[in-house]
Amino acid sequence: MIIKAKKVHPDAVLPGYAKDGDAGLDLTAAWMNQEMDLITYGTGLAIEIPRWHVGLLFPRSSIYKTNMSLTNCVGVIDSGYRGEVMMKFKMTDNRTMYEVGDRVGQLLIMPYPKVEFEEVDELSETSRGSGGYGSTGV
Repeated sequence: MIIKAKKVHPDAVLPGYAKDGDAGLDLTAAWMNQEMDLITYGTGLAIEIPRWHVGLLFPRSSIYKTNMSLTNCVGVIDSGYRGEVMMKFKMTDNRTMYEVGDRVGQLLIMPYPKVEFEEVDELSETSRGSGGYGSTGV
């Protein structure tokens, strides 16, 4: 699959796989802005996600070395979005954070089905039924 990418910042780096077989493409910070405990990293890239696909933004596993967490847990890039890909993190203290030029996240491009809902009076039976949080044990 070929994804079109436009550099909107001179320091932008095209996403790439670190190792053969990786699911996520690494995203590099072209710029950053810190406001109190929120840090925004811009990739300097706008990308064209194909129709019926979504771009999912995840933190890298190296996030554990920092005191940061992605503010929306998983970012969603819809196929109609043409703005810059950015990631916003919350810091719990000022110990360690990513710097401009670091790989700050990973991008997965996934197809998704178009769904419609049908209102019904009953749903099919399952062994789990309506058992929710913790219903299957610890």
